[in-house]
Parts: sequence; C-alpha cells; structure tokens
Amino acid sequence: MKKTILITGASSGIGKATSLYFAQQGWNVIATMRNPEKETELINQPGIFVTTLEVTDTESIQAAIQQGIEKFGHIDALLNNAGFGQQGIFEAVLPEKIKEQFDVNVFGLMNVTRIMLPYFRSRKDGVIVNVTSGVGKVPVPLTSIYSASKFAIEGFSESLSYELESQNIKVKVIEPGYIATNFYQRAASDFAFDAALTDYAGFSAEMNALFSSFGSGDAATPEDVAKTIYEATTDGTYTLRYVVGPDIAPMIAARNGRSEQEYVSFLRTLFMPNAFENKIQSF
Repeated sequence: MKKTILITGASSGIGKATSLYFAQQGWNVIATMRNPEKETELINQPGIFVTTLEVTDTESIQAAIQQGIEKFGHIDALLNNAGFGQQGIFEAVLPEKIKEQFDVNVFGLMNVTRIMLPYFRSRKDGVIVNVTSGVGKVPVPLTSIYSASKFAIEGFSESLSYELESQNIKVKVIEPGYIATNFYQRAASDFAFDAALTDYAGFSAEMNALFSSFGSGDAATPEDVAKTIYEATTDGTYTLRYVVGPDIAPMIAARNGRSEQEYVSFLRTLFMPNAFENKIQSF
C-alpha cells in the first residue's frame, strides 16, 4: 500500500521540493498551502493532492486532514514546514511581526500537530517531521525573533518525542542551513528597519555584508533538504535531529563539541565588527 504524507507550506521552496520528491518515490502527497488556487505545478503531478491549509485556522487544518484521508485512505506522516521569518535588529521589529512569527512558526505548527495526533494514536503509528533551522541551534544577529521561534520548536519537538514514543509515533527535526529559496528573498524585502536606531548602523552594515556572502559557496538546495526529510521519515529509527547544509553543520558541531562559554566566546568574536577573517573557517 502506498504511504501518504501531509505537507504544510508546499507552495514553494522546501515544501514544494519535498512534495515532488516524495511523489517521485511513490508516496501519495497531500500538498497544503494557504492559496492553492495559485498553484500551477503540483496540481499536474500524479499522486499529489493540493488543498488549502492555514496553520492558524483549526477548521482549515481539520478539513485538509479529512480531505486527505478521503482522497488516499490514510496518512502516515506529517511534515510541518510552513514558516515565516523577518530579519532585523530586535528593536526595529514591530510587536505585530513578533506575534505573526510565533503564530505561524510555533502555535501554527502545534495546531497542526495537535489535530493530527488523535489520528496517529488511533493507528499506533505515524511520523511527525518538523522543519526548524540552523539558527534554531546556532542563533545569529538580526534573526532574534525567528531564532526564538525555532528554538521553541526544537524544545517542543524533543519533549514531544519522548511522549509519543510510548504511542509508536516518531518525531524528527530537520535543521537546514542557508537554502537558496524565496524564503530569504521575502525576509530581505520585509527587513525590519528603524532609521532612528542609528547606534546600530555600523554593526548592521557589517552583518549585512557578512550575510550577503551566504549562499555564494556550496549551499544546500531545497532538493537536498527534501532528500533528508525522506530519509528521516523512512529510516525507521528514533533519531531526532538531522542537519542539512555544509555551512551550518560545522557550526552545530562546534556548539555540540565545545564548552558553552568557549562556544559563546567564539560566536561573539565571529559577529563583532572587523572580525570576519575569523569566520566559519575557524570551526
């Protein structure tokens, strides 16, 4: 029997690449998004059912799950991928943007998970895969709110994994580094800026110069992440975390392999002005 995965945030980037990859591997895919009427690629792929899901709307979530079960008969895995990020100095981020990031990245993910869990428990089987971020383990300047939301999901996922193992339900966490998708284009276009915060001008300029170099080397692709998600979903293990990307892997290794103060001291050096020559190579 073909297995089925429900994917949130499938309209672009990692979500779309994963929808296509799972379908290529012979899975049924429930590809969900806020505006399916705008989708032109996935609707033409065999084995992919495109439907509406807004992670902040419980009725929308319930409807998508029910439609997916009616279409394919069952759901074996859930990929929580939908996310929103805004970059910028914390003081420049508006309160409503802070709320939006947590509503989508944290509470939205919890909404989908909560509504899916009774179904998985009834089957005594299921895999939940949560896409966090490298900055959910290694926070960097100008991403304080986005990092905070991803840290929250890291903690939620780990705690939940212990609870759900008793129900034969696996929880997986995917931690991508920089991925060349329109996620970053949207974040850049929505950059939080306050002209009155002149004290940060020099620091912000240095950080923007550093971050603009990201992706210029060997960066992972959405397809790389999709393959890792497939591995996590199908490997049959209780492995919790999967790191994707040559940029973030050594940084997470440094966090895991050094004392806390050694790690923090290194990051302070890395992100202080005029210290760029000590960048990732020092890992």
